[in-house]
Amino acid sequence: MPANNSKKPVLISILELGGYPDFSRLYQSLGYEVYMLDSMRKAIKFIKKNEINVIVAEFNFQSDFRDRTSQVESLMASLAQKNEVKVVIFYDKDQAHQFKRVADRFNFMAALTYPVNEDDIKGVLSVEN
Repeated sequence: MPANNSKKPVLISILELGGYPDFSRLYQSLGYEVYMLDSMRKAIKFIKKNEINVIVAEFNFQSDFRDRTSQVESLMASLAQKNEVKVVIFYDKDQAHQFKRVADRFNFMAALTYPVNEDDIKGVLSVEN
């Protein structure tokens, strides 16, 4: 991934399962340098090597994990020394109970339920610029 020479705030969008529109053009219109990643593993590697301002990720409950409920915990652990990074999570209302366990432990900028629309995102990310 290239270095951010534009001095725009950097937003990474982690789209593992999807199920919602690609909002990268919206993020760009809000002034972000956008990087789309398709796995949490790639995102964590990217975070370690780059300055990030905002992360947009999806919460996907995974009952087969023994010590956590989703990859979001791994993401948040990788941000332990980067308190300035804002995290926006998309989640399904049907997984609200599982997500609450994660939200009780971590500080998210916002948590938006599906279906997520552009106005929801603008309301959250416009404040950041």
